[in-house]
Parts: sequence; structure tokens; C-alpha cells
Amino acid sequence: MSAYLRMRAVPPPALRNSVTWLERQFEDDVEVVRYRSGRHREEALDERCLDQERIYAGALPHGAQDRPRDRLQDRPQDQVVLGGRPVFRPGRHKPRLLVLTAAQARRVAGFLGEADFDALWGFARDELLPRYGGAAAEPETWGAFAAAHQELRAFYAQAAECGEAVVKRLAA
Repeated sequence: MSAYLRMRAVPPPALRNSVTWLERQFEDDVEVVRYRSGRHREEALDERCLDQERIYAGALPHGAQDRPRDRLQDRPQDQVVLGGRPVFRPGRHKPRLLVLTAAQARRVAGFLGEADFDALWGFARDELLPRYGGAAAEPETWGAFAAAHQELRAFYAQAAECGEAVVKRLAA
């Protein structure tokens, strides 16, 4: 079973705590949304999204070793891919919905803007490479994850600049 993730930037006043409204955010294709809005309002990650999550969520923030463990809650790196408030839906086989507030999206954009992808990759490399062909395939694997990192950085930067919240849909 492979999973993919779609994320949509939404103006906070339009945000609704309604499963139906949140599901409607994903009715249109990614390219239709970009064409209609004229900007980067949606991002989609392919079946590597769960491994992309590992790159960010496994990283320690700057100075984390000096902070108590309970102060590491709500870290922006934990929110890049699969973070956010879950919206519960009827039926357990329906895609998972998550919501980041505009403030959380701004913190994620700040984290991604300062993040050193090579350092993040170094932290997750040994766990991820065996799934993608080992050391021989590292240049291609690194390139795919680095490209996704740049796309996420651009998406969150645009959302933060516009003061938007982010709605996510994880589907199998």
C-alpha cells in the first residue's frame, strides 16, 4: 500500500471545522488549483511522503540537547509533512485530514527556510537508503528528496507570506 499527501493553503477566515468542507478542498487537481489561483496554493508528495516525514521529524532543532524533553512539543519539523490537528471522519478507511493554523504554517516555513537539507539527509540517510537501492542509488534518492524539500519550502513560504493555514489529506 502506498500513501501520498496533498496539502492546500487556505485563508484562515475561510477555514471550517467541517469534514465536508475540508474534503471539498481536495476535489480539484493540483494543476487546476495553481492555474486558477496563479500561485503555489497546493503541494502534493508522492509515495515517499512517509519517508519525507522521517527526514524532518527525526531531526533535532538547534540547541535541542539543552532543552528538557517536554519543551520539544509542537516542533515545526514535526509538522512539515504529517503534523497538524487531526479532523476525525466517519469511517476508518477514509483519507486522514490534518490542519495547521497560520501560525504553525509560519513556524514550519521558518524551519524550512533555515534548514540545512544535507544535515537533515545525513540524519535519516542510513535508514532510508536501503529502501531506495542502497548507496549506489544515493545520488538519485538524495535528488528526489532534495527536490521535495525545495517544493515544501516554496509551498510553506508562500502560505506564510499570505498568512494562510494549511489543510492536509493523507490518502492510501
